[in-house]
Amino acid sequence: MARNIHLKDPHREARVYSARTVVAVVVVLALLGVILVRYHSLQITEYEIYRTQSERNRVQLQPLPPKRGLIFDRNGVLLADNRPSYMLSIIREQVPDLDATLQHLQQLLPISDSDIANFRKKLQRRRPYEAVPLRFRLTEAEQARLAVNRFRLPGVVVDAQLLRYYPHGELFSHALGYVGRINEREVLELDESDYRGTFHVGKVGVEKYYEDILHGEVGYQNVETNAHGR
Repeated sequence: MARNIHLKDPHREARVYSARTVVAVVVVLALLGVILVRYHSLQITEYEIYRTQSERNRVQLQPLPPKRGLIFDRNGVLLADNRPSYMLSIIREQVPDLDATLQHLQQLLPISDSDIANFRKKLQRRRPYEAVPLRFRLTEAEQARLAVNRFRLPGVVVDAQLLRYYPHGELFSHALGYVGRINEREVLELDESDYRGTFHVGKVGVEKYYEDILHGEVGYQNVETNAHGR
């Protein structure tokens, strides 16, 4: 019985192979072209955009509270000055037990329930790694007690700040007025960007009337941070 024998056509197979090779080369070149175009876009066209975004993630602006302006009389006599003072602050993420820490601090220092309430309100508006003030105008004796117990108080820090000082006491207080801690009503009224890092504002008298001038402008410094903004 006769069988059908199919013979391969070498010329046809060569043409098919060549066609497949050409298609493969075209596909590879097309992919390389896409990669090169994207590389060019990333390295040249969009370089500044991504570099700026990277810098923003790596470097953050940290507010520097302004130094409050001095007040002189017409003869150049200093009526209102600034003096360094120390305040007690807490960094929330470094405190294992906040309630226990607050109780311990109340045993060491005179801290009122009002101080605690104000602290908790500020705590809600701050990031966990930011220092939140609890007590102002620490005396040397209070600073010493905190220093002795520092190892028992992780996350508790003492920072220096400038506070208002009136060389003549209450002699000119009726005209000068005074500054005080920013309250809840003032938080809503004041421009937050102008008072970042600031805790006091003019309340009455010259201190309040010329608040816009005396307060000054908030400064900023570039601070390198990690992926979590710390």
